Amino acid sequence: QVQLVESGGGLVQSGGSLRLSCAASGFTFSNWAMGWYRHTPGKERELVAYITSAGGSTKYADSVKGRFTISRDNAKNMMYLQMDSLKPEDTAMYYCMRRSGNGVFGSWGQGTQVTVSP
Repeated sequence: QVQLVESGGGLVQSGGSLRLSCAASGFTFSNWAMGWYRHTPGKERELVAYITSAGGSTKYADSVKGRFTISRDNAKNMMYLQMDSLKPEDTAMYYCMRRSGNGVFGSWGQGTQVTVSP
């Protein structure tokens, strides 16, 4: 059974930091590119960052470039998103997903809520 479980969200003041974690199970994690996505009600889901299967390449949305860092540990089947210099506009539910081409593969999990106060 494939599972992606996000954690690490919370309430933080503007300028603060959070580290999100994604625990993967039920598939060969090291074979898949992975991405972090976020969703705010009334807006489309947005790709925040993605990382290739071996972790050798990453890409970020312009809105988070220079502030967020995506990483993974294939030995532990874990992916992370270090978020620094957080802004109120980063407030969203954050999800991790497998990447397939330019899209996603699989079902969305429960996500982890990030709320940044002004």
